[in-house]
Amino acid sequence: FSFSPLLALGCTVKYSGYLGNWNKLFCSNRNSKYPRLMKLGKDITLWGLEIGLLSMTKGEAALFILTSEYAYGQRGCPPSIPPNTTVLFKVEVLDFIDSEECDAFFELTYEQQDRLPLEKVLKVAATEREFGNYFFYKQSFKIAKDRYKRALSILGRRSSSKAEQSQINASKLLLFLNLSLTYLKLERADRALKYGELALEMDQGNAKALFRCGQACLYMREYSKSRDFLARAQCIQPFNRDINNELKKLARYYKEYTEMEKEMCCQMFDPLNSYG
Repeated sequence: FSFSPLLALGCTVKYSGYLGNWNKLFCSNRNSKYPRLMKLGKDITLWGLEIGLLSMTKGEAALFILTSEYAYGQRGCPPSIPPNTTVLFKVEVLDFIDSEECDAFFELTYEQQDRLPLEKVLKVAATEREFGNYFFYKQSFKIAKDRYKRALSILGRRSSSKAEQSQINASKLLLFLNLSLTYLKLERADRALKYGELALEMDQGNAKALFRCGQACLYMREYSKSRDFLARAQCIQPFNRDINNELKKLARYYKEYTEMEKEMCCQMFDPLNSYG
């Protein structure tokens, strides 16, 4: 039984390991709100557990009884696990992401990558974006950003076919939008605006891109630009709650800003009036 292909399979699982008749817990991550992504054969190395996980689907839960030859062997794992011990695992699969093609792709030279069919390049980019989404939802925004950029790095090729170029642009558009939102989470509004505007270069009527640009400008206190982007987004999606709430936030912030400016002006001229 070869485990080399499993090194490319990432999964998130909730698990608890027990000795005896479910009466002694020796390992668990069930209290973790965001279990980390682990690779089979690298982070998960129990032979029986690997085999069991490969038989499961996303969202499935299972109980595994692993005899010593499928678990910790003749030596066990002192002091927690005695020699020749049968262990019990309660497992729930939250997600699977297969990175085998991505890992192989990024080992190639740029020239080799460029000779591959576009379909394969788009698939690798989509998988990298999926990894980015996973880390984003786990609030690991820096890792998510790096994954999105890695996907974007392979989409620079140009195609003589309009249909192929359209596919490339569609993939890039999703990544621009993801990067814009991720940079907002990282409190880098300037970068969020940059990627939002890149998305708008591809699709001027993209409400999500307009919304991201409006958010970024509001963060930077560029109220006029923010209002312009958000108003355009609202014209496209007039009943979008997020857009409308952001416009309300903009109005509130702008009111506070003008009141603060007025107060500062009054404070500046008060000394002059006292000489009157």
